[in-house]
Amino acid sequence: MNLPLRPLLGVALVSCAAGAFAQQTLTVASFPSFDEHVKAAIPLFKKVRPDVEIKLVSLQFGDYHNAMTTALATGQNLPDVMGIEIGFVGKFAESGGLEDLAKPPYNALQYRDQFFKFTFPQAMNKGGGLAAMPADVGPGALFYRKDLLDKAGVTEAQVTQSWESFIEAGKQVKAKTGAYMIPHANALMGIYIRSNLKDGEGVYFGKNNTVLVNTPRFEKAFQLAKQARVAGIDGRVTAWTNEWAESFKRGSVATEMMGGWLAGHLANWLAPDTKGQWRSANLPNGAYAAWGGSFYAIPKKIGDDKKKLAWEFIKFMTLNKEMQIEALRKVDSFPSLIAATTDPFIDQPIEFLGGQKARQQWRTSATKIPAIEVHKLDPIANEVITAELDKVLQQNKDIKKALADAQQAIQRRIR
Repeated sequence: MNLPLRPLLGVALVSCAAGAFAQQTLTVASFPSFDEHVKAAIPLFKKVRPDVEIKLVSLQFGDYHNAMTTALATGQNLPDVMGIEIGFVGKFAESGGLEDLAKPPYNALQYRDQFFKFTFPQAMNKGGGLAAMPADVGPGALFYRKDLLDKAGVTEAQVTQSWESFIEAGKQVKAKTGAYMIPHANALMGIYIRSNLKDGEGVYFGKNNTVLVNTPRFEKAFQLAKQARVAGIDGRVTAWTNEWAESFKRGSVATEMMGGWLAGHLANWLAPDTKGQWRSANLPNGAYAAWGGSFYAIPKKIGDDKKKLAWEFIKFMTLNKEMQIEALRKVDSFPSLIAATTDPFIDQPIEFLGGQKARQQWRTSATKIPAIEVHKLDPIANEVITAELDKVLQQNKDIKKALADAQQAIQRRIR
């Protein structure tokens, strides 16, 4: 869907110093709820650069990334600063349309050790170039309804000890409370294939575009999802649908595995009335994985004067500890900057999670997530894998056959 960016991308947010006119305008393009970072930053950046007007333009998630894909391909309707969600950063990094922040005048690799180790590789291309700076991260966590687990006589240890114990606990929860353990079985697959990889490995691709799908890791992931479906503990509800949101409001699901940011979504719009009933735990079986994350990039085909200002803004958003903490306070976005996670705010109890100091847990998880490589075809591979898993879950397709078919389909896309 080709969408012209400047005419359609939302309402500009303007902040001008009293009695003066901004001498420069910086256009920042983003999407909900990542655009809330920019809204929070405008008054703070104004203190540093009162001569700069920040113009925020925003589209809904899918339309936005379609528009950015077209803008990068054509060189038309480009913003000065581009927000990118993790699912698209590999594709955009290989597009050739973004500034290489590893090179002068940016020299961004000098800041690499200030960020969690898994963040920079997510935005690096095969040539070692850096396409974007990490703004926030999503340490994987298991969120569970404590009231439902208590009613079922299930402990957190039973849920997190292993993947098999998670499924067994799910059977008990379903039998005692009527609630499903998870919204959809594919969540097990999604977490398992990402967890406990080694630094430098990819989720779907290895060196020289080797496809890693027809492997024991994916076979185990598919087996876990199938076991959950057979056990009747998943609600067959797809994430981000209205039915998914309703399942949290009604208490018809007991757990969900996503990034730490899910706590903010639950508290602010998904299920605010369930305050105090949720808790956060580590993923089952000692797994550590990233789930989500956002970046800022600079398009190549804008003026050099705008590139300089764009880089100043990006450094403000990613390297400024106070700005990183402000994003956490306002949007529940977990900082990518390690120094920001030493702020006392990290240690404060989260009322929605029953007073749990869950951010400490997410900080620990973030230090253990491997630095995996991102491939430009990761989104395509994810679509193929998800489709094949659906055939396993809904049509009882043989797992080995499904993975072999997925391997071939992805290899065809590479060719």
